[in-house]
Amino acid sequence: MKKLINKIPDVITEQMQGMLAAHPEIEISLEPKYIKRASATRKGKVAIISGGGSGHEPMHGGFVGTGMLDAACPGEVFTSPTPDQMYECAKATQNEGGVLFLVKNYTGDIMNFEMAAEMLNAEGIQTQNIIIDDDVAVKDSLYTAGRRGVGTTVILEKIVGAAAEAGYDLNKCADLARKVNSRGRSMGMALTSCIVPAAGKPNFDIDEDEIEIGVGIHGEPGRKRISHTTADEITQMLTTAILEDKDYSRILREWSFSNNGWEEKELTSDAFKSGDQMIALVNGMGSTPISELYTVYRKLHEICSAKKITLARNLVGSYITALDMQGCSVTLVRADDEILKFWDAPVLTPGLRWGV
Repeated sequence: MKKLINKIPDVITEQMQGMLAAHPEIEISLEPKYIKRASATRKGKVAIISGGGSGHEPMHGGFVGTGMLDAACPGEVFTSPTPDQMYECAKATQNEGGVLFLVKNYTGDIMNFEMAAEMLNAEGIQTQNIIIDDDVAVKDSLYTAGRRGVGTTVILEKIVGAAAEAGYDLNKCADLARKVNSRGRSMGMALTSCIVPAAGKPNFDIDEDEIEIGVGIHGEPGRKRISHTTADEITQMLTTAILEDKDYSRILREWSFSNNGWEEKELTSDAFKSGDQMIALVNGMGSTPISELYTVYRKLHEICSAKKITLARNLVGSYITALDMQGCSVTLVRADDEILKFWDAPVLTPGLRWGV
């Protein structure tokens, strides 16, 4: 293993300290670990908070700042943050507007964010959890109950963060988050495995001439393993899986203020169709050159144009990574005027910035 690290136990702490030195617009806490905006927010603003295992940078800490997240909780590499991290982070960040936790659909993340939400609600801090589950590659896996939360997370954090900045209250932010999640679909692939520093060896085995289609952001198995092929054929497989994903509904747990407890709610996602306009993300997994990502975007644009689907906005680069994995993912989110307005709104974070 060759990595730019010092001692393995210090990896996350030293990365956070480096972010702080490079970006004075953020603050960090090391006990417990979280990253928050340095500048005070207006009274009554909804605090938009996310988090998850480290190793996916710039997500989530790199998206803390004006127009996006108010704070993020980094766990150890590929490991959920703890409830006390989320609780203390929310307490330090909230400003009487309530807290919206944006949670990827992984069992540990869901459980720990729910525990934090219960503690906050018990103290009178209104808190809601929105689950992101956009990965069309799987319905269930050893790591999740249902579809995994992947690329739509980045787009959702940007849109809901901008809405909170513009004055949306907690309920409106939660409704918008549900809408974006229901309209998002993603699928990824891996050319190589990644190396977790504490393990010191590849996270999974893959032959030199093989690729994994539908891989998760931690290296979880996907739909199939095939012989390596061209960029166009890979893009066709990823995009076809997204565009052919049918209408579906699922049951998600959300907090009910009226009943002071968790309730199950049904969320429906409509299939994509001709005439839709999309926000597209072509995302690198950590070690993929951006030149290769543009090759993927070229084919994605061609496929969507042939189906009369408009890519109204795009993002090409490494925004939700898997350490040093080679590979990519494609995300499409069906947009409307509200979604595009908040996508275009100014954002100033370490990992995403425009309009400022």
